[in-house]
Amino acid sequence: MPEGFARVAAVSLPVHLGDVQANLKEILAAMDALEKKGVQAAVFPELCLTGATLGDLVLRREVQKAAWDALMELAEHSGSMAVVVGLPVSVRGRLYNCAAVLQDGCVDGLVPQAAPEQSRWFADGADVYEELQTRNGKTVLSADQLFDTGRFVFGVEVGANLCAANGRSTKLALEGAELILNPASASARVGRQDRRKTMIQAHTARLHAGYAFACPGFGESTGDHVYDGCTLVAENGAVLAEGERYCLTGGMAVADVDLELLRFQRQKDAAFHAAPGNEMRVNQGFYPFEAPLPLLRSYDPLPFVPKTEEGLEEIAQIQCMGLASRLRAIRCENLVIGVSGGLDSTLALLVAARTFDLLGISRKGIHAITMPGMGTGARTKTNADRLMEALGVSASEIPIGPAVKQHFADIGQPEGKHDVTYENSQARERTQILMDYANKVNGIVLGTGDLSEEALGFCTYNGDHMSMYNVNCTVTKTCLRSLTCYLSAHSFDAEVAAICQDVVDTPVSPELLPVTEGELNQRTEDILGDYALHDFFLYHYMESGADREKLQMLAEHAFRGVYEPEKIASQLKTFIWRFYTQQFKRSCAPDGPQVGPVSLSPRGGWDAPSDIKPIG
Repeated sequence: MPEGFARVAAVSLPVHLGDVQANLKEILAAMDALEKKGVQAAVFPELCLTGATLGDLVLRREVQKAAWDALMELAEHSGSMAVVVGLPVSVRGRLYNCAAVLQDGCVDGLVPQAAPEQSRWFADGADVYEELQTRNGKTVLSADQLFDTGRFVFGVEVGANLCAANGRSTKLALEGAELILNPASASARVGRQDRRKTMIQAHTARLHAGYAFACPGFGESTGDHVYDGCTLVAENGAVLAEGERYCLTGGMAVADVDLELLRFQRQKDAAFHAAPGNEMRVNQGFYPFEAPLPLLRSYDPLPFVPKTEEGLEEIAQIQCMGLASRLRAIRCENLVIGVSGGLDSTLALLVAARTFDLLGISRKGIHAITMPGMGTGARTKTNADRLMEALGVSASEIPIGPAVKQHFADIGQPEGKHDVTYENSQARERTQILMDYANKVNGIVLGTGDLSEEALGFCTYNGDHMSMYNVNCTVTKTCLRSLTCYLSAHSFDAEVAAICQDVVDTPVSPELLPVTEGELNQRTEDILGDYALHDFFLYHYMESGADREKLQMLAEHAFRGVYEPEKIASQLKTFIWRFYTQQFKRSCAPDGPQVGPVSLSPRGGWDAPSDIKPIG
């Protein structure tokens, strides 16, 4: 298992109601199988040693003794994997619905259910503390305890109490439990599984925790209820794995929980680390080092791209609402935008047109300007002209060649020297035109630069880097393609959609070096590497705090068969270097709306010094 992950399992087995020995054999066989899979923590259903639907029979001494004896046998067979099993435990005339934590041949602890649903038989274990003798020493019975395996800390919540206002898992998480193991016995109902998943997703997102949930299935009494054997593993708002339900042989969900992501998210969340905790006993265990295993989870290679039209529509609405609010606030009905025929300016122009329609303002208030220069390609220029005409905006063409050449003469720059000065002079000339034209029409300059460029610093300082409002500032290059196709097809006519499709199909280029016979000689991805990789690095760097080693591993896992490890390593080096050294450009970035989980705005999105060297 790679460092920073925990392989977790939720297991449902066929229930032999009241036959403790048969249940013991099922659990032992499952433990062997789980050990071979490299599982580090496994949870079985509530009262799995006896069955959860024994009713009054759970009060029988022979049932309780058989379950305790079986627990001792399970403990002796336990190894480095932490195992949670359920049984009734009688102490001083009170019966508790307990989950036993087993590891390294011992019963590390017994966790009683707090506020039990079956209060007819079970006492409330919320405030209980007892020391009990086992074959291998003493163990503690208490709901207020955590279990530290040496690699991660977990807590146990007994029963399906997710709806409880003061749920035990919240207290466990605030005290440091990174994983919550939940043995439960919830019955099957129409629609219950969807509601349960929604609740667990919300719960784990709020607590920044991993969660393993296991319910009994085939074999429980069907007098009033049927049990579906639900098993699932979730993490920070996402369900990672689900086992088969309504299966005669049981179900199993196994997934690798990203512990580093959870720890990173908790540190970022001021509401989480400001919440008061409780005093809890911590049981120290030890999980020995083992050889790394392949990850049992998938990673989306395009994490910024919504998978539904609803997601794309919401991004467009956020962009439009942000721009509309800014225009209304400053009482402005004129907007100036540079249109190159490239992806970024195309999307920004579409957003501007939709926003003006929303506000009931004539699109003639959108002053779209093409500024052809030394590197302008025929395809992009044609698309820019066609798009401006199709959208009915006020279109202008202001060539920058003469002004840039005069500027070269003024500063002593040879026209044939195609260096950074040659390129940046063009970008700054275009920005000067846009800013001055905005003054002329009493409008604002709409920025077009995207989040991918911002992360890599691939923009000219005080050139395309600057605007008065930027609707694209948190949209990545990979998302731009999908968003442009969606917005052009759903908010405009077929002609606009066709033009935008050709824009999407055009290679990304800054168009700052001379063209040959109208064709581009400069392609951004030839310079920086593929945006798919850079966006993937950015997401996991910002969302899980992944270091260079982890970013390499995750990218190899997500892009297996697409990129070789050497290509990933080379591009990752570029990403790390550029992300750190280009911070000074982000420290004075224009306003713009945050559409997704990642923002590099200096006003709360990302706070970092401009003088720091690359870390890691």
